[in-house]
Amino acid sequence: MYKITPLEGGLAAVPGFYCDGINVGMRTDPANSGSSDIDGDVAFIRSDTPCDVAAIFTTNRFQAAPIRHFKRYPEGFQTDFVLINAKNANAMTGEAGIEDIDHIFDALRSKRTVLNPIMSSTGVIGYRLPTDKIISAFDRFDYDARDSDAAARAILTTDTFKKEVACEVTLEDGSCFRLGAIAKGAGMIDPAMATMLAFVVTDADIPASEMEPALREGVDASFNRISVDGDTSTNDTAMLLANRVSGVYHRTAFREALEQVLFALAMMILRDGEGATKVVAFHVKGAATDAEARQAAVALSNSLLVKTALFGEDPNWGRIASTIGASGVTCDEERLVIHYDDLLIYSAAQRTLDSTREQEAHAVMQHDQFLITCDLGMGTGESIAYGCDLSYDYVKINAEYRT
Repeated sequence: MYKITPLEGGLAAVPGFYCDGINVGMRTDPANSGSSDIDGDVAFIRSDTPCDVAAIFTTNRFQAAPIRHFKRYPEGFQTDFVLINAKNANAMTGEAGIEDIDHIFDALRSKRTVLNPIMSSTGVIGYRLPTDKIISAFDRFDYDARDSDAAARAILTTDTFKKEVACEVTLEDGSCFRLGAIAKGAGMIDPAMATMLAFVVTDADIPASEMEPALREGVDASFNRISVDGDTSTNDTAMLLANRVSGVYHRTAFREALEQVLFALAMMILRDGEGATKVVAFHVKGAATDAEARQAAVALSNSLLVKTALFGEDPNWGRIASTIGASGVTCDEERLVIHYDDLLIYSAAQRTLDSTREQEAHAVMQHDQFLITCDLGMGTGESIAYGCDLSYDYVKINAEYRT
């Protein structure tokens, strides 16, 4: 038996880790959070002791320089320092982008001893890093700070709020370990390692060989099941760092806690979808296979027509049905049944919404979160994906992204 308890403090809740975020002049506009202060644009995560590291990256073939730099380290390497910047993705910058990272880390090493430092970036694609500005942070960082709030805010782009979470896992004998995390993401979100950065730290004594499988399983149940707009960027990263200082580990408990942490971050990203006003779960069941259920659920979460109907609060079940039919899964209109929450929207016996059910469906869609269930009636396959609506603000935010 074990207990998982939510904690405050994000990264700082985990012993042996330090973090902070400052502004070096890349972010010159007030933060989207509405704060009158300008939030940071460079952050760090530091460990007292070397950490094992696991990471999962974007499926985009144009992987950014920080990812390519990471992959040049030998398999099984350890690190004690992660540097993160916003406003500039350092993507599509060629070999020069990697050289810029090396230059930054040479400057860091002149200030303090670090082991295999890692860089992660987010922002506009196609521009070289302002290396002098980033290097200026090394004389200003408080390396003993435990300010997860500042770190979480420093990595935001179009996000409107910070994303952090932490928990403690207590085992039956009273021993415990912790996990803490921060993330960013609001746009270019697709169920294929969505456009986001996420950093999870733990003091659990997890074997290095179990870290990537646990992370991959957690990502599959969280970041790979959300969609804002169906796009995937060049920098997407989910990273797990373990300093193992607690000396405590329980495989099942750790995986459950990690999945909870990642799922919580994924739901924050979805709620913060650029211009989004509501979050919807698409539950597909009765599919021929689990794989087909997931295929249909992902199609629903990605469909622009479905998203705009959600924004307009229009109970047009035809968009749900047509998306399922176009997804390539085994289906039959005579067997399909659609519910919005508990309200029957479509079945072969009841294909038309009368005025009463139309009003009831509209009322469901006015909620800021609800469930759409589609029973295909073809088998026992089942899956769920999560999406949000697409509003006028999404176009405005992205039309003005560089301005």
